[in-house]
Amino acid sequence: MTKNNLSTKSRLIVALDVPTVGKASSLVDELGDVVEFYKIGYQLAFAGGLEFAHDLVSEGKQVFLDMKLLDIDNTIAKGVENIVKLGVHMLTLHAYPKAMRSAVDAARGSNLCLLGVTVLTSMDDQDLVDAGYGENARDLVLKRARQAADNGMGGIVASAQEAAAIRKVIGSEMAVVTPGIRPQGASLDDQKRVLTPGMAISAGASHLVVGRPIVAANDPQAQAMAILAEMDNFT
Repeated sequence: MTKNNLSTKSRLIVALDVPTVGKASSLVDELGDVVEFYKIGYQLAFAGGLEFAHDLVSEGKQVFLDMKLLDIDNTIAKGVENIVKLGVHMLTLHAYPKAMRSAVDAARGSNLCLLGVTVLTSMDDQDLVDAGYGENARDLVLKRARQAADNGMGGIVASAQEAAAIRKVIGSEMAVVTPGIRPQGASLDDQKRVLTPGMAISAGASHLVVGRPIVAANDPQAQAMAILAEMDNFT
């Protein structure tokens, strides 16, 4: 899944962080052919979003299921086996080596790209200290990126601020999916480690996850088009 083989449109993932399937469906209709890749996370997944994911796949859209799985090996494996049947394109789990090994084994032979979540973009060094970690965000991200590569994962999720350093660790073939993308002048909301779309592409991100800057815009399609144009300029 090297970034060099992807179209710009396939590199933008719009996060459907909305409360209902009806709202998500309306947003997808509004974005039309401008967007072809969507993320479904906890909020929508627990409101009928898993069935909606199947519908999106049936309509030819790509779906990133952001579940951040973490459990005992057997539970991870059985969960991944069922997720493969949904036909989604990406799935997240926390980048713990045992969990990643179990997921890779369960997804073997499928087209599901497994992504290891490193450190959430809403967390900084102090947040990690408060959570009991002895490493700063950058060091922990690089450690987990290396472990994801060693365990055969399809990619990782990390802040675009670490993308360039990550590429030096994992090379060019794995996906580097970067949330916390904010156009110039946009509100940071609850994000802490952010970059603009162009900066993220330049840093080595393969995919950009954009939620509120598009979803909450007065004209979501126009905002998506502006972000795609910026990405194009840096590709």
